[in-house]
Amino acid sequence: MTEKSFFAGFGGQGIISLGQIWVYCAMKEGKNVTFFPFYGAEKRGGIARASVIVSDEEIASPLVTVPDSVLVMNPDSLPLCEEMVKKNGLMVINSSLVKDDPKRSDLRVVKVEAQDIAEKIGNGKIANMVALGAMAKLTGALALTEVEPILKNFFPEDKHKFVPMNVEAIKAGFAAV
Repeated sequence: MTEKSFFAGFGGQGIISLGQIWVYCAMKEGKNVTFFPFYGAEKRGGIARASVIVSDEEIASPLVTVPDSVLVMNPDSLPLCEEMVKKNGLMVINSSLVKDDPKRSDLRVVKVEAQDIAEKIGNGKIANMVALGAMAKLTGALALTEVEPILKNFFPEDKHKFVPMNVEAIKAGFAAV
């Protein structure tokens, strides 16, 4: 199994963190990974993207030029993701913010109200974790059996109080699809 994924949104949505946590989860599951973040110079509101590969086999190239799956967290990311995802690929859309449909008809499109689900849990900033759960289930790339210790290692100790909410968001995203 090899899954090439591309996550896109704007700064402040936790796209880079999502990519990092994605690969940490995969490493914990004994898989090979690559992670390439890309973000604009703006502190918030600029572009944020991450490409990741999760594989049971060695990864020959870390580049994700034609992803198997894409996550679209904001409207501006839809055209880019639509252009690059492979034919019959998976497109997960944060339908809380992205109201347009892709123009391509050869995609498996799944809409998840990531922002709305996150706000119901208690904080809109965890929409990225809702998306992580949905992407994990839809791609089959991650089992997500031991998320809490991974989050505790990822976040600094003063943020550990938010770990249960993040775990809940991941589970909610998994259940939403």
